[in-house]
Amino acid sequence: MLAKVLTCAIWGLEGALVEVEVDIAAGLPSFTVVGLPDTAVQESRERVRSAIRNSGCAFPNRKITVNLAPADLKKEGPAYDLPIAIGVLISSEQVRNELGSTMFLGELSLDGGLRHTHGILPMVAFAAEKGTSQVFVPAVDAQEASLIPGPGIRAFDSLSQLVSYLRGEIPAPESRIESPSRDKQVVPAVDFRDIKGQEHAKRAMEVAAAGGHNVVMCGPPGSGKTLLARGLPYILPEMTMGEAIEVTKIYSVSGLLPQDTPLVQQRPFRAPHYTISNAGLVGGGSWPRPGEISLSHRGVLFLDELPEFGHASLEVLRQPLEDRVVTISRAQGWLTQY
Repeated sequence: MLAKVLTCAIWGLEGALVEVEVDIAAGLPSFTVVGLPDTAVQESRERVRSAIRNSGCAFPNRKITVNLAPADLKKEGPAYDLPIAIGVLISSEQVRNELGSTMFLGELSLDGGLRHTHGILPMVAFAAEKGTSQVFVPAVDAQEASLIPGPGIRAFDSLSQLVSYLRGEIPAPESRIESPSRDKQVVPAVDFRDIKGQEHAKRAMEVAAAGGHNVVMCGPPGSGKTLLARGLPYILPEMTMGEAIEVTKIYSVSGLLPQDTPLVQQRPFRAPHYTISNAGLVGGGSWPRPGEISLSHRGVLFLDELPEFGHASLEVLRQPLEDRVVTISRAQGWLTQY
């Protein structure tokens, strides 16, 4: 029996629809995953096998083929564990195929628990754009997923709990989880009121904050340039909810979003060392990832000891400063980031 389950891949900062096709046929026992998977996806075979067995279900001892379509899009990360497991259970007729427009996201542990998964926010946002009716996510990521209005969020702690729900043995969980509230009382790490002197420099920083300007600070060591820069994010206007979600998407994809912080509320401050590579600054790699420019989106990018940065690193900043976006071209394709 052939089963099809929907999930999502991340390309840059955006989502891409992935259809997990699972076919169980007669033959020698095997478990094959195709569709341009990386090492983490290949390793999901062992996680899925153990999670199914430890969740009170039977893992079929037959020839299992999993295809992640489209096959020309590289798949990475453990977020495919849950959709593959659900596909195996549907194909082996342990769960009824009545999912409709449903998307599954999540990493599995060997005991069947659902773990925190990077990139939940942009994947749920993509599901909302595609009109998906409901999205199944790990319970630890429920608040992050609930930031996106639209699809019903179904959050579970384990695969066994999810299977019981799909079999109709337990009632449906809440389709919407209370979104995390925004904390208005953000304690600044550096308060301008505590900086004595440098009135002209502080005035310049205030003008830059009001107008969104760039600033070049020159002066002898110890005159307070770094301290002023670290205080700049706290005098910038408070982020709107839309801006906060944009920043949270970037940090979620990068794996820098703490589990207990589903929403980034304070404008980011990034201060890379002058030895940073071009890819680390603007993003990139064989599988493009956000760089320091993207991580400082809606915040402050502080380049301490600017003359120490390489000529090539300074040159790659020119296009983002002009176009306000970062365009990365690789053999697999190109993408645009904040």
